[in-house]
Amino acid sequence: MGAAPAGGVEAPEKKAASRIAPGVTYWHFDIPASRGTARAHVLDINLRDPRTGVGLLYPGEVGARSAVSTLADGAGAVGGINGDFFNISEAQHPGVEVTGAPVGPAVARGRALKGAVPNGQRFGPAMPPGVTTEAVLGVGYDGRARLDSLRLDGQVRIGQTRLPLGGLNQYALPVGSVGAFTSDWGRTSRVRSTCGTDTNRGAPCSTDTHEVTVRGGRVVESAGTPGSGPVAAGSTVLVGREAGAQELRKLSIGDRVHVRHRLVAAESRMPFRFALGGYPVLRGGAPLSGLDSVTSAVRTAAGISDNGRRLLLLSLDGSPEFRTGLTVAEVADTLRGLGARDGFSLDGGGSSTLVSSATLVARAPGAQAVTVRNNPSGGAERPVANGIGVFSRG
Repeated sequence: MGAAPAGGVEAPEKKAASRIAPGVTYWHFDIPASRGTARAHVLDINLRDPRTGVGLLYPGEVGARSAVSTLADGAGAVGGINGDFFNISEAQHPGVEVTGAPVGPAVARGRALKGAVPNGQRFGPAMPPGVTTEAVLGVGYDGRARLDSLRLDGQVRIGQTRLPLGGLNQYALPVGSVGAFTSDWGRTSRVRSTCGTDTNRGAPCSTDTHEVTVRGGRVVESAGTPGSGPVAAGSTVLVGREAGAQELRKLSIGDRVHVRHRLVAAESRMPFRFALGGYPVLRGGAPLSGLDSVTSAVRTAAGISDNGRRLLLLSLDGSPEFRTGLTVAEVADTLRGLGARDGFSLDGGGSSTLVSSATLVARAPGAQAVTVRNNPSGGAERPVANGIGVFSRG
């Protein structure tokens, strides 16, 4: 089953273990935690098996949400869990549409879907010191799972002027920047991208904004405020705020504009086939410093072992007897106990709330659809921005 538990952490007693597909096993176990017993549900994936793989689950649009079971069944996955933290509310910006878009970068089938929002614009619990919203978990074209970070490398060229691209399909753009929105974004309003600041998510929306639509390398539309509605395939909508807006106002219909963008990994030249955001909690078998050891919640996480050839997807149970959950520090210890060398925290929910994003689904052999295995908080799935899907050709 892969590497032995690291650091002397006791391995759990697996319960109700069952084979979901070639190289994929489901099981659950109980954890004596600081606030009471928690129950963890696990999908154990052997990435050495050529019939088995993982990929991004998402609703087909970055600015949209759906239940994990719906995403898994729609993609033909045999299992999956919820993924990144996402733009879930806009109480501080009345009248601004909630986008539902994820915080971090996302890659699907090798294609960059979006970049990371500024650190101060993220939703979710505090990250460990030194970690940014660019942190990702994914699988490269070598078939190995790994942790890394993905930086947006992009440029808008207007004649001899070259502007750095500040965002790609993001619900929040850096102050003074220009961001690009493509057909991957969807039909959700782009207004939210100009609200808040790099350090304060709740700061007012900018009053200095502009957007232009580029098609075939030329400006075809211009507007004083960000719009909504689908972005046509082959078109790019550029949204600017402050200094970025001032640059876009200089453009006229018919002007030539060239936009390029890519996501660049910090630690490896191996491109990601799939990646999504969250934050690391375990590196090289050691928990990161500064992990929260006080706040318990119903959480979702992923662990990597066997040199990237084994992936563990873990989601806590949200039923009343287990709702106290785990602290982030306990999540890191739990992943170590499962043999993980690297661990990554995904979206979950506070123990004081009745609803959590934490969801794990798996399809029983011979079944046509997945079932939810972990009893989501509140008794029902919560629509999410994305997730990790498990796929089998067996």
